[in-house]
Amino acid sequence: MFHHLKYRLISGIIALVSLTGPAIGEDSVKVLRLVPQSDLKILDPIWTTGFTTRNHGFMVYDQLFGIDAQGKIQPQMVDTFTQSPDFKEWTFALRKGLVFSDGAPVTSDDVIASINRWAKRDVFGQVMMQELTTFEPIDDTRFKMSFKTPFPMVLDAFSKQSGSPSFIMPKRVALTPADQQIKDYIGSGPYVIKMDEYKPGSKIVYLKNEKYIPRSEKPSGTAGAKRVFVDRLEWVVLKDAQTQANAIANGEVDMIELMPPEQYANLKANPKLEIIKPMPSGAAFMHLNHLIPPFDNPKIAQAAIMALNQEALMRAQFVNKDLYRTCTSIYPCGSPLMSSETSYFTGKPQFEAAKKALKEAGYDGKPVLLLYPTDLATINKFPPVLAQLLKQAGFNVDLQAMDWASVQTRRAKKDLPENGGWNVFITGFGYPDMMNPLFFPPLTGNGEKGWFGWTTDPKLQQLKTDFMMAPDQEARKKVAVALQLQNYETGILAKVGDYNYNSVLRKGVVTGLLYAPVNVFWNLKKN
Repeated sequence: MFHHLKYRLISGIIALVSLTGPAIGEDSVKVLRLVPQSDLKILDPIWTTGFTTRNHGFMVYDQLFGIDAQGKIQPQMVDTFTQSPDFKEWTFALRKGLVFSDGAPVTSDDVIASINRWAKRDVFGQVMMQELTTFEPIDDTRFKMSFKTPFPMVLDAFSKQSGSPSFIMPKRVALTPADQQIKDYIGSGPYVIKMDEYKPGSKIVYLKNEKYIPRSEKPSGTAGAKRVFVDRLEWVVLKDAQTQANAIANGEVDMIELMPPEQYANLKANPKLEIIKPMPSGAAFMHLNHLIPPFDNPKIAQAAIMALNQEALMRAQFVNKDLYRTCTSIYPCGSPLMSSETSYFTGKPQFEAAKKALKEAGYDGKPVLLLYPTDLATINKFPPVLAQLLKQAGFNVDLQAMDWASVQTRRAKKDLPENGGWNVFITGFGYPDMMNPLFFPPLTGNGEKGWFGWTTDPKLQQLKTDFMMAPDQEARKKVAVALQLQNYETGILAKVGDYNYNSVLRKGVVTGLLYAPVNVFWNLKKN
């Protein structure tokens, strides 16, 4: 009898351990797994404007200022600041006790080196540096800036959310030439990347930065307290939309950063999941390479823009009408700068006009190379449709498939297509990129110093200066419209359409997702 009692007691203990073991393990090490919008192969958020690298940047680095959920600029690494009445003199003091993830103090020299490197890559940073006369430390935690003309947008620069955010790095890292990628990933933000577990194409692991000092204010957008409530945050790279949907339905991952549009109906119908819109809408754009033929000829660039069929492109990519809108303005639909004045561009295909333009411009029939990222669920349906539209307009098209990380690398090359270069690609931008023409990375006319596409357009550059100097909103709107018209005249880029950013979460399991100008992953809790 004792033997049987002993057996039942042991069996009960085993059953209890079987039920409670996984829960104990999860409580002791809280691991939150999310599917990023694409693989992370580039770790330098200044070198590229790719969203996945930008999101990695917000994990690992902090900024001098953030933007709250109401769109107001708030101090982040900065404690106090002053500006002169004419906006020519600015001084800043860092918060006390700030350190990098290796324990070294954050100093004025680190800030100055970081901003200088950022400004060499960022289109708005370049504008700011043209007006800057001195940028120097006062002491270890204070620094000052002097401008030759009034520059009221310094805080806008220091809080820039997308394109290339102005992240703060150690001076030794920030001294890396701006056209080379950094190799040291010590940061100033709430997470650290675990490089011994960094496996592009599979998994990227982040741990809580124990040395990070959050602000005392409530978290709001990219401002306030950036608190980490999990021990590990794992980015699980799943490139197939069906695989992503299966993984979250089965509880293998906890969150999908960007919902694959073709899975919208299935994910919405699952009562264990919730679809959340964590940030403002974005937009897709067609970008043309003006450095090399044939789009160095504006007339040929205009012909490509005439070929666009927004409705066909957006329907192919986003499937459900709830997820997209057609809009021809380069600014966000419904935003203060949005304008319907877009010259010849209607968003509807004009094949005969395009063919006429190509003939008049002397297009020689040489293939235009269209980059085709097959693994990025928000844009991977666009290129095959665009290829057919361009063909109908009279272009010879070379559609080349690759992963998104390869597109990011290849679009930086200035060679001819046969030597590794490119002619055209489609990518997306968020509201923070498009809301201000000085922030919008591709809207540049300064040649090889500008964004990928390298357009030379002195009139566009002058209009950007006019926008910066405009005295009021009415004047800025007038210049913004002129900028939009000049963009289409030169053929720099064309709007494909606006779309929603949606994340998918396991309902009740993941909480704390913040509404912000960009995707942010602090404040997340796993229950």
